[in-house]
Amino acid sequence: MDTMTLWHLTGWQFAALAFAALLVGFSKTAVSGANTVSLAIFAAVLPARASTGILLPVLIAGDVLAVLTYRRHAHWPTLWRLFPAVAVGVVVGTLFLVWADDAIVRTSIGVILLFMAGVTVWRRRRGTANAAADAATDSDDSDAVGRPDGSASRAGRVKARSYGVLGGFTTMVANAGGPVMSMYLLSAGFRKLGFLGTSAFFFLIVNVSKLPFSAGLGLIDGRSLLLDAVLVVFVVPGALLGKWAVTRINQRLFERLVIAATIVGGLQLLLA
Repeated sequence: MDTMTLWHLTGWQFAALAFAALLVGFSKTAVSGANTVSLAIFAAVLPARASTGILLPVLIAGDVLAVLTYRRHAHWPTLWRLFPAVAVGVVVGTLFLVWADDAIVRTSIGVILLFMAGVTVWRRRRGTANAAADAATDSDDSDAVGRPDGSASRAGRVKARSYGVLGGFTTMVANAGGPVMSMYLLSAGFRKLGFLGTSAFFFLIVNVSKLPFSAGLGLIDGRSLLLDAVLVVFVVPGALLGKWAVTRINQRLFERLVIAATIVGGLQLLLA
């Protein structure tokens, strides 16, 4: 695999990856989708194609911590509705990685990041009532989804399949399924705890299912797992910080910072 080992990283490169790992933990227990910044950092420090395999175990560690924190708040009917379409997206993403070289993957990651930043800005400007409620409420809010209107209708099923395929593809190619699923869960009427619990189980199951695909593509091996073992240490304090901050953080300001960092990361990948 065309990647760096732990011993080949410079001090600033390791510091950048450690910060990205800490941010993974924070995003899993506080602001889902914020790890797009981590994706940009990994792809900037490491070969772009290999970075997706190295980041995956770090994400799984964050998923495990998120499930332990919010396991009581998952909405399983939503998860079962999404999984078949996500599986299709993962297979399509795997075929894309078989064909694509490092330059194409790097460009694709940049485009995906900019696209996700764009749709996030669009969603914020539209300002749905559900998104406003999610940002304004605290840990005393209902941990249920409210009423996911239309989820059982034909339009609801089509929406779930569309988001599922796109989420599976983006998570396989670039570990960037977070913003896609965040938009779907918000549009379905999830409040904060239901949102975090459902997304925690979703990404744990999906990311674990990606392991054999990534290993088969040569994106995970002994060297990458050694680097992961060191980086996972930084996921834990990030998750604890996220758990503490989820009811205190200024969500609006943080989301603006995440969007700005994502745009910068996407442009860096496209222009490098």
